[in-house]
Parts: sequence; C-alpha cells; structure tokens
Amino acid sequence: MDNVIRRRTLGARLGRAMLYAVLLLAALFYLLPLAVMLITSVKPLAEITPGTLLSLPREPTLAPWGKAWGEACTGMRCEGIGVYFFNSIAIVVPAVLISTAIGALNGYALTKWRFKGSELLFALMLFGCFIPFQVVLLPMAQTLGWLGLSSSRAGLILVHVIFGIAFTTLFFRNFYVAVPTELVSAAKLDGAGFFRIFWRILLPVSAPIIVVSVIWQFTQIWNDFLFGVAFSAHNTQPVTVALNNLVNTSTGAREYNVDMAAAMIAALPTLIVYVLAGKYFVRGLTAGSVKG
Repeated sequence: MDNVIRRRTLGARLGRAMLYAVLLLAALFYLLPLAVMLITSVKPLAEITPGTLLSLPREPTLAPWGKAWGEACTGMRCEGIGVYFFNSIAIVVPAVLISTAIGALNGYALTKWRFKGSELLFALMLFGCFIPFQVVLLPMAQTLGWLGLSSSRAGLILVHVIFGIAFTTLFFRNFYVAVPTELVSAAKLDGAGFFRIFWRILLPVSAPIIVVSVIWQFTQIWNDFLFGVAFSAHNTQPVTVALNNLVNTSTGAREYNVDMAAAMIAALPTLIVYVLAGKYFVRGLTAGSVKG
C-alpha cells in the first residue's frame, strides 16, 4: 500500500512539474515579443543596425523614449506621441465611465424591472456585440456630422459609448440575474424607487462586474485604431493612430529603437491595468458567467 501511495505521489509531482514546464514555455513564448520591444527600445541605433535583435544593450539609453514622447515625427508634425497619449486618456476615461454606468442601469432594468418586450430589447442589444465596426463607419460619420461632433473628442467618446453599451449591458445583466429579486420587491414595498433601489441594493454588490466592465472597455477603447483614424482630426487623434503615423513616417534612417519605445509607451496603460487588476477581471467575469 505504501509503495502504491508513493508511486501515485511521485506521478502527481511529475505531472505537476510537466504542467508548470509547459506553462512556463508558453509564457516565455508570449513574452518574447514584449522582451524584444523593451530591449530594442533602450539600445542606441548603432547597436541595432548590425542585426543583433536579441542581444542585450551594451550601453543602455532612455533617449529613444524621450524622443518618442516629445520629438518623433508623426506625419508632418514632430512633437512625439505625448500629446496623443493625453488625447487617448481624455477619450477613454469619460467613455468608460459613461458606458459602464449605462450598462449597469440597463442590466438592472432588464433583470429587476422587467417590462413587456424586455427580452426582445436585450436580444437586440446583444446583437450589437456582433456588428462589424466597418459596417457603421459611414452611418456613424453622417450622424456625427448632423450632431456637429465630426473630428472631435466628444464624437469619439459618443462612438465608443454606443458600441460599449451592448457589452456592458450583457455583463451587468448576467451578474444581476443572481441577485435575489425578493430584495428588490421588499424595497418596493417600503417605498423605494428605481434609483434608490439601484444605489442602495444593486450597486454595493456590483464591484466585481464593475471591474470587468471597466477593464474590458478600457482595453477596447485604448487599443482602438479604426474609429480613431476615421473620426478624428490631427489634433484629436488617439495614441494608436499617432503610433501608426510615427512608424510609417520616413525622415532618413529608420529608428527602430524610437518606434519600439513609442509602442511600449502606447501599450503601458493596458499592461498596467491587467497587471494590477487582472485577477479581479477573471474573478468578476467568471462570477457573471456562472451566475448568469
């Protein structure tokens, strides 16, 4: 019996070691491009041109980062991507907050204040998750023109809010299905209204799904390129459009270190968000899917 137990224990340890080895190799494989970008971004150009892509820098420098931030040319303008970085922040923050708030109210209304046609309305909103962005470029451009929001930050915020509502409504609706309806009914009997019930009962338990919605929307909006290039002007472009312009601008020798530094700067916010809140994203998304 002891030998059998030992064999099973040894087999379990070997299996666990193999699993960890496979996961480590997978992690290294996916992190290799990020490592190459980071290494290249701190190399002088003279160390890159010989073709030593994976070699460590002999004389590390942050000059490429400074040039990418404040001096690199993005088309006809040579002011770096710093101003476009703040454009993205000015677009992302209100768009995330507004779409998350509307999604929370929609999910609350569709689960606790059901009305005739609510299921059909939810199905139509869910259909919005599968509409290709390219299909609505012309109608959206015309709508923004009618509203006087063409080529403005407010127009981009409106576009991202509209396209984010379908996803945030789905997240909150699936999460709120698990909240006992009896709590809402009891609050109604006590005279509480729509917003008071939402504020006092639903919102305090919504932290996990709020994190999911914020991370999802932040990532989608920050990394967006199509809407940014279609609905912005040169002074309202997000950082993704500026990064594309920087990489495709030729003013002499190709400065790969500056390009990589700019790419790292553009990717830092999403990396930081996932590093700090990634586990909460998985927990909240799992809770919503299981409860829904």
